[in-house]
Amino acid sequence: MLRTRQRFGKYIIQCRLAEGGFAAVYRAMDTIEGVRVALKVPHPHLMTDSMLTTFKHEARLAAKLDHPNILQLKNADFIDGKFVLVTPLSETSLESRLQKRLATRTALDYSLQLLEAVSYAHEHKVVHCDIKPDNLLLFPENQLQLADFGIARVAHRTLQCSGSGTLGYVAPEQAMGKPSFRSDVFSMGIVIYRMLTGVLPEWPYQWPLQGFSRLKDRVTEPMVTLLRRATSADCSDRYANAGQMLTAFRRIKKPLVSEMGKSSKSSKSSKSTKRSGGSDGGHRWQLLRRQEFQKEYGKILETRCSCSKCAGPVSEAMLACPWCGTDRKVLPDVTRFPICCPRCNRGLKADWPYCPWCYGTGFELETKRTYTDRRYTARCTNKKCTRKSLMPFMRYCCWCRHRVKRKWKIENSPHTCHGCGWGIVSEYWSFCPWCETRTRDN
Repeated sequence: MLRTRQRFGKYIIQCRLAEGGFAAVYRAMDTIEGVRVALKVPHPHLMTDSMLTTFKHEARLAAKLDHPNILQLKNADFIDGKFVLVTPLSETSLESRLQKRLATRTALDYSLQLLEAVSYAHEHKVVHCDIKPDNLLLFPENQLQLADFGIARVAHRTLQCSGSGTLGYVAPEQAMGKPSFRSDVFSMGIVIYRMLTGVLPEWPYQWPLQGFSRLKDRVTEPMVTLLRRATSADCSDRYANAGQMLTAFRRIKKPLVSEMGKSSKSSKSSKSTKRSGGSDGGHRWQLLRRQEFQKEYGKILETRCSCSKCAGPVSEAMLACPWCGTDRKVLPDVTRFPICCPRCNRGLKADWPYCPWCYGTGFELETKRTYTDRRYTARCTNKKCTRKSLMPFMRYCCWCRHRVKRKWKIENSPHTCHGCGWGIVSEYWSFCPWCETRTRDN
């Protein structure tokens, strides 16, 4: 056990946050970076070779899964003979937050983030096996992150593991030692049900579950149907994986939020002020819509910049603001790339001989080194091109200056601009950011 104010490598222990059957978690100060972190340290008497393998497995999975709603691993190391996992420090856990009533909108927001995290894990063939409020950490601005992949399993054609997990959230088949993607679906359904009702359902999970009347009062019938399917005791009746459940949730979430707004006096007032224009209520509604957009599309589109006129979220690749139509052919923002194009002010990687965002002469490279990047997802069609790798929304090949003929689409959005054919998010945007065409009236 580590003591308060103890020096532990480059860390100073501040307090013990939690203790479980396998490990203790401490809050500590990183004396080099000057930030508070969480240290997960296995109990010494349990550190057998098999347990060390389990914690190394957790570290490797955490390093593999790169998603804004999955807790990132800062470091994994041996310090003073102890194996330690270092992660960012959260404000609290969902379990602690659930000691107080949770607003329906907040519960739905957390639900979406949870589904996106587990969907990403399932896409990478990882079954978490222990989804519960204790493993859902909350950060500033209501960001939720899924933690503790210690008993997660990588899915093969057949997936076998012990009946691990936490009773109350573990699926019946997982308790029998046969977990699958559907087991995580069940656990998510139970977590979401508890967020919406304040009640943790019990075996045999026959509907209507405990707290059902509260659920009906807070959400619409499609949401009830979704949770009923997700928490079915028969795994064959559930969604096959988190991706399917996420798709179903997204289909019903917007009408659900809209219906909630219609039944709320404050929302009615907000909508009327929005129609009259220029009010504080309309501004709040605009902020909520943009926050929702960022949660759905921010990572996909890399909308890290803000429009200089309306402050709407935009990306470096956009030639116009999709919210107000302001011209962005010359980028006013600071780029995240190491070099800037002198013509359009957009970012360049050090090994690109040409700017992929605007047409013009090439640049003399300062390095012969080549860099890989996970954002390379497409290929140049020029047969003479030597590298070919392209990032989304490039207009010209960064290796040969060949014009990209591909009509770039946006993941999770089926809509395209009638002007240029590129993908747009019509439920949010008023303008096409690629060709400046108006997509709808404000």
